[in-house]
Amino acid sequence: MDAPNVTMVSLLAKVGHTQGDLYRGTGIARSVANRIVHGDWPVRRAQQYRDAIVQWFEQRGATEADIAALQATVEKQVAPASSHLAEASPAAQATTHAQQEDPMLLRNERLSAEAKTHFGLHRSPFVDDIQTRDDVFQYPGARVARAALMDAAVNHGFIALIGESGAGKSTLREELEQRILDESRPIIVIKPYTLEMEANETKGTPMKSVQIAESIIATLAPSTTMKCSPQARAKQAHELLCASVASGYSHLLVIEEAHRLPKATLKHLKGFLELKRGLQRVLGVALIGQTELRVLLSEQNPEVREVVQRCEVVEMRPLDNDLGDYLKHKFARMGLRLEDVFADDAVDAIRARLVRTPRGGKASDTVSICHPLVVNNLVCRAMNAAASVGYPRVDAQVIAGC
Repeated sequence: MDAPNVTMVSLLAKVGHTQGDLYRGTGIARSVANRIVHGDWPVRRAQQYRDAIVQWFEQRGATEADIAALQATVEKQVAPASSHLAEASPAAQATTHAQQEDPMLLRNERLSAEAKTHFGLHRSPFVDDIQTRDDVFQYPGARVARAALMDAAVNHGFIALIGESGAGKSTLREELEQRILDESRPIIVIKPYTLEMEANETKGTPMKSVQIAESIIATLAPSTTMKCSPQARAKQAHELLCASVASGYSHLLVIEEAHRLPKATLKHLKGFLELKRGLQRVLGVALIGQTELRVLLSEQNPEVREVVQRCEVVEMRPLDNDLGDYLKHKFARMGLRLEDVFADDAVDAIRARLVRTPRGGKASDTVSICHPLVVNNLVCRAMNAAASVGYPRVDAQVIAGC
């Protein structure tokens, strides 16, 4: 083989190792190693990476002729940010990752100081990024949930807002509260504290219906002395709700982490929903929880059937086709254009990276985890990787290696 034709791919095959062995053995980031193997060398630290790779090949039996030929090839290679994009197929990469549970996608990632400087950011677009209602990205899936929350508050409905961790459920609840303040709406939000709530006493402290009554009383009449008996306390809560409705207010009971509610308390919610002033309901309920709440509210569960029949389930959908607009929104809030940070193929690569197919599953079993928090973590990791080696923008190859 002539020296100019020696590639790292062919040399890896000759010594009987894979690209994964290379980046693990040299300590080079996977995204960087992926580009180097395909001839795209970084602007920064190129000599450091070349020395580490040469040493790694020498330790694994590569001959002097092989090393010399590889070095001759490397000397002729350049590393523009857009080179070798044909090698980076987002769909192919995504299939490999989608078939595995990748804990890296769920791990919190912060944007490094180097990445902020590299991309011209004064702060991260993903930390403390929701400070006004304009910061909340509105896409079709979120708008449906947002409208359902407001309807439950105004008309005393009963909904369950279900979504994966990081899907934006709590953000919508906070946006609802801010909207009530901004628009001076006559709505009172009642939020029992759920810091230690668990379904049973072996794991934590189950929330009981008496605590919900206490929360209603404390919210509507904080200076009032609560009655001693549960019966008297329930009557006190009902009377306060009726008096508040007579004054023109509506009420929404919001229970976060509702997937940890005990079944008994879930059943008792029916009683709270049936509190009325004449024909008018006096309390709406919004349960907010992770996907386990869907199981708890299953129609096949006879213990909570009466509750399930009255509850509207609203699911937080992944960003998917709205991913590009989401990232544009995030960077626009920082004064940057999306194309200043991402190459044209990056958004499709992110979307493909966040699709999972269970091992042995069919196409219909494919699940998207393209939720805001997961997207934020992946984008931060990719921006950190690109900045560390001097790539001007994040592209599909960087995403595939993260």
